[in-house]
This record gives sequence, structure tokens and C-alpha cells, in this order.
Amino acid sequence: MTNSTVEVVKNCCSNNFDELAKKAIEDIKSRAGKSGQFLNWINVLANIQLENIDNLYDMALNAKGTKYTDLAILGIGGSRHTTENITKLLGIDEHVHFFSSVVPESFNRFISRLNLDKTLFLVVSKSGGTLETTVGYEKTKEVLEKHLNSKDTSSNFVAMTDKNAEKSALRRIVNSGEIKVSGYVHDDVGGRFSIFDDATIFTLFFLGASKQEVKDMLNASLEAQKEFLNSDVDKNEALQLAKFNVKAKNMGKNKHFVEYFGDEFFGTTLWEKQLKNESLKARISTDTNVGPGYLHYNAEADLDVNNTDSFFTFVYTESNDKVMNAVMTGVINAYSAQHPVSKIVLKDLSMKSIARFIELKHFETLYTGYILRAQKGDYTPSDTALDEVLQPNVEKYKKEVKKALNS
Repeated sequence: MTNSTVEVVKNCCSNNFDELAKKAIEDIKSRAGKSGQFLNWINVLANIQLENIDNLYDMALNAKGTKYTDLAILGIGGSRHTTENITKLLGIDEHVHFFSSVVPESFNRFISRLNLDKTLFLVVSKSGGTLETTVGYEKTKEVLEKHLNSKDTSSNFVAMTDKNAEKSALRRIVNSGEIKVSGYVHDDVGGRFSIFDDATIFTLFFLGASKQEVKDMLNASLEAQKEFLNSDVDKNEALQLAKFNVKAKNMGKNKHFVEYFGDEFFGTTLWEKQLKNESLKARISTDTNVGPGYLHYNAEADLDVNNTDSFFTFVYTESNDKVMNAVMTGVINAYSAQHPVSKIVLKDLSMKSIARFIELKHFETLYTGYILRAQKGDYTPSDTALDEVLQPNVEKYKKEVKKALNS
């Protein structure tokens, strides 16, 4: 492997895994690219972006102009964590800011730290009606109107939303002229899988990435997808990780801790937590941490002899640093003496390596959920989207919030 290595340090694997893995791959391939399956992140999205790259590049540079130095993203869930993940991994997040809250004090602190004359606001929502994003936009617009002494803030915002005005309140705002520049949240992708959608590509260009760098990233994504659709478990690292996860679950391990080492992974921890918990539901509970700091409190519980329901994956970048390597060796030895452990070692944090890593996580998640269900004979009809790409339970709390707002 040229960009990362995956190793199961201890405890693998289930007897009929290979057969179920082949079924998963065949089923997923048959669904990819079809409307309503939410699998357009496979093969479709990256190719669309390669065709549209000139437009996205021009959009970002024209919106930035000579006026703006910073970008503030108003979005929640996948509309935030995907972009936050990649900008922090690349170390280009100094001039990008994120807001997802409805707490007044949080907004006051967020907006007060920005230079309003030099900050462009990017509003991201597929439906255009997401409560947190709508509140963020309305509050920010109010502040800007007062700051500019003008009702016209159309050049201070860029929107990414559904192309259909009937489906998106934000698209209707764009069509009214209230926001001048806009791109798309593409159909049948799903927020947590949308890392290569318009919002992230726009952000990368705004922050100085070149067209060639982004092209290379998208092509690396497509190549990785081919790699992770290989039914040979010995050659497919996404299947190897899924195999590890499934075996751990079958051993009664319900809590998966993915431990990243390096502050550059902070955005990744938020993205993976969303990716796994929305996709795997309660089958496996996923939590993420950034090391080594978490070790000074979590290790006490992790390595307690009474901890019998946890398993761990350690993720870090290859290094020649003696201290770093000693920490990783010592930690993995200690944890694998007691728990199922796997590790992912990235060669570097180049755009190509990051693209492959993102696809590794996409497919690991999809395969884990699919095979856990398939073991119990739970197969999804071909005309229904897979459970791993849907999130129906999120709507339960949203309905209660709407009731409270209308009461």
C-alpha cells in the first residue's frame, strides 16, 4: 500500500466473512449511481467535480476577490464536518471558521472574533431549512446589515444547497437575489459522505489550493474506490477493517474507540464520529479521541480489568521521531494485551493520501454495517436505500423541536 497500512494487531476474524463481503460488494455495486440510493459518492460525485472544476475554481476566486481573507462556514453535521476534516488535515484551517450552534452566547463569541470586512460567509444546507444553519444565517445577516448600514448583504454570502427551489428554502433565497453566488449540494450523496461536494471544493480553492491539486485529490478518490470495491479481503483494507469491527462485535464488544494521534486529526474525529454513529446506529457505538492527551484520563478506564466491552483502532502518520514511535508502540502493546486492536498508519497527509483515507473510512463503515445486518439475514430490498446511508432517527428529535417552537 502506498498511502497507508492497516494492521489488525489482535483478534480477527469471522468464519463466513468473505462470503458476506462478496455479497456486500455485489449489492453496493448494483446500487451505486441509482437515484434514491444515496451512493452517488461512489464514482459519480468525483467525476462531476472533475468536469465542473473550472466553474468551482472561478466561483471561489471571484467570490473571494481582493476583499476577503477568511471564510466562515454556517452548517451542521456533514455540511460542516466534511470540510472541517480536510482543511485541518491539510493544515490550511487558519482562515476558515465554523458555526453550528443556536446558543446565543456561542454566536456572540463566534461573530465577535471575525473581521466582518474581510470574512465571506458560506451557508451550507441541502434542504435550506436546517434550523441551526437558518438561525446562523439570519443572525449573521442581521449583524452584517448593522455593520454595513445596508440591507444588501448579497455579496457577503455564498450558498450551497439543493438546485431545486421547491425543495430548498435557501435556493429560494438565492433566486430572490438575497445571495448572489451559489453552488450545489448534490443529489443522492448524504451529508456524512459528501466531503467532495461543492462546499469543500469551493473552500479548498478559497484557501489557495490549485486546480491540479484538487484534480489529483479527486482522481485519488476514484482510484481508492476501485481498490475498496475489490472482493479479495487480503487486498482490500476497508474490508479488513470491517472484518475486525464485525469480529469485535461478535465477541460482545459494543464500544469502538478510534484514537487519532496528532492535533491535525481534530476535525477527523468529529467527522468519523458522525459517519460511524449515523451509519451503524446502536449496533456499534463509536467514540473518537485525539492523543496523546486523552491517555492521561481515558487509559485508566480503558485498561481497567473490568472493561470488557471495548475495542480500539489507532490512527497516526508514519514518523521517524523516536518519542512518537515509542508512545505508539507502548500504547498499542498495552491496549492489545487486553482488547481487540487495529491500526491505520498514514504515509503522509498529502491530498492524495487524504483522499484515499477518506474512501477507506467510507467503505469500512458501509461494509461494517452491511455485514453485521447480513449475518442475521437482514438484507435491504433493491428498491430501498441501505440502512447505512439513512438517518431516520435524527428526525425524531427534530419533530419535537418543531413542536416546542410552535407551542
